[in-house]
Amino acid sequence: MNAQLQTIPQLQTEPKTEPIQPQQNIPRWSPALRIAFRFWMVYLGLYCLATQMITAPVGADLPDLATVWPLRPVIFWTAAHIFHVNAPLCAFGGNSGSGDCMFGWVMTFCLLVIATAATVVWSLLDRSRENYSELHKWFRLFIRFALAGTMIFYGLVKVFPIQMPYPSLTRLLQPFGTLSPMGVLWGSMGSAPAYEIFTGCAEVAGGLLLIVPRTVTFGALISLAAMIQVFMLNMTYDVPAKRFAFQTMLLSCFLLAPDVPRLVRFLLLNRVTAPSTEAQLFRGVRANRIALVAQIIFGLWLVGSCWHHSLVLWNTQGEGRPHSPLYGIWEVKQMSIDEQPRPPLLTDSTRWRRAIFDYPDRMAFQRTDESFASYGASVNLPERTLALTKKDDKNWTANFTFQRPAGDRLILDGRMDNHQVHMELQLTDRNSFLLVSRGFHWIQEGPFDAQSHQGRAATQ
Repeated sequence: MNAQLQTIPQLQTEPKTEPIQPQQNIPRWSPALRIAFRFWMVYLGLYCLATQMITAPVGADLPDLATVWPLRPVIFWTAAHIFHVNAPLCAFGGNSGSGDCMFGWVMTFCLLVIATAATVVWSLLDRSRENYSELHKWFRLFIRFALAGTMIFYGLVKVFPIQMPYPSLTRLLQPFGTLSPMGVLWGSMGSAPAYEIFTGCAEVAGGLLLIVPRTVTFGALISLAAMIQVFMLNMTYDVPAKRFAFQTMLLSCFLLAPDVPRLVRFLLLNRVTAPSTEAQLFRGVRANRIALVAQIIFGLWLVGSCWHHSLVLWNTQGEGRPHSPLYGIWEVKQMSIDEQPRPPLLTDSTRWRRAIFDYPDRMAFQRTDESFASYGASVNLPERTLALTKKDDKNWTANFTFQRPAGDRLILDGRMDNHQVHMELQLTDRNSFLLVSRGFHWIQEGPFDAQSHQGRAATQ
C-alpha cells in the first residue's frame, strides 16, 4: 500500500508530451518522377518570382525579378544573340501591360533553359535520394499561395467589375467593324457586368479554397476550369495574356498532380478512393494547428490587400470614378471656323461631328468619318473655360470658353490650331443606345436582335 502511495506523486509530475503524428511510409519515387519534380520546381518557382504572381496580389511596389539583375541582362542578351531581336525590348509591354510581348516570351525561354540545366546538374549531384516528399510539401505551399493570390487578385477586379469596364461613351460610338477582337470581348463582358461578376466570383472561390489545406484539390479544380476558359478567350479573341493564363493552368495542374489517381478512380471509374496522403508540414499536432492558423491569417491578409487594390481602381478607373463636368456625348449641330460655317459633310475631315466628355482629364472629338481625336482636357466650371492639350505635342494647346444655356445645350468659343472656332452642341441621351437601355427580360416571345428588329419594322 505504501509503495503504491509513493508512486502517485511521480505519476502526477510526469511532463505532458505533445502528440506526434505517425511518420508515413513514403515509397521511393521513380527516376522519372524525381526528374519531373526537379524541373517543375525550378521552372514554376522562377516563373512565380519573375512575374507579377508574387508582387501584384500582395500590393507590394516591388519590381518583378525578370526586370532586374541578373535575369534582365540575360533576357536582353538572349533576345539579341539567340532570337536576333533588333527592336528595343520593353519589360512586359511597358505601360500597356501586355503579357505576350517579346520580353515575356524571351523570359519564358530563358526560364525553360535554366530549369533544364538545373535539372541536369541536380540529377547528377543527387542521384541517391529516394524521394523529395519534404521539399515537395513546402514547395506545394508556395505554389498554393502564388496561385491563390493570382486567382483572388484577378477575380476581384471582375467582382468590382473593373477589368472589363462598362463601355465608355467613345466605345458606344465606335462602329462594330472597327473594333478589334479584344475590343469585342471587352465590350461584351463589360456590357454584361452580372456575368463578369459571376466569373470573378468563380476565380475568387478557387483562390479562397486554395488557402485551406483540406480544400486545396477543390480549389485547384475550380482554378483550372476558370483558367482554361480564360486561356481560350485569350486565344480566340487575341488578348495579350495567353502565356500568363497558360502558366496559371500549369500551377493548377501541379497542385492536382498528386490527386490525379484518386480523381480518376472516383470520377471516371466510380470506385471508392482512399483519403489524401499529402504529408503535413510538421510532425507535431500543435505545430500543424499553428501553421493552419498562420495560413488562414495570411490568406485573409491577401484577400484584404486585393480588395483594397480593387476598391482603389473602382474609385479611380471604374464606375465609381469622377466624371467630366461636361459629361456626355454632344452632337455638333453648328460649327464655324474663322467665322465660316462648316456644314456636316462626310468629305470634310476637319469638321467635328461629336464631342465626348467622359473622364475628367480628357475628352475626344469624333470626325465625320467616324474617327476620333483625343485630347487632354481641363474644365474650369467657375470660369467656364476648357483647355485642351495633346499627349504627343507638349507645346500644343487649345483654349475655349463655354456657355450652357440649358442642361442639354453647350456653346464653345475659342482658338484651336490657330483658328477661331465656334461650336453649338446638343446633348445626346445615353439611354438612346439600345445596349444601354435594353436591360433584362424574363419573358421574350422570341430572340431580340437590333438589326433583325429594325429590318422587320422597315418592312411593315
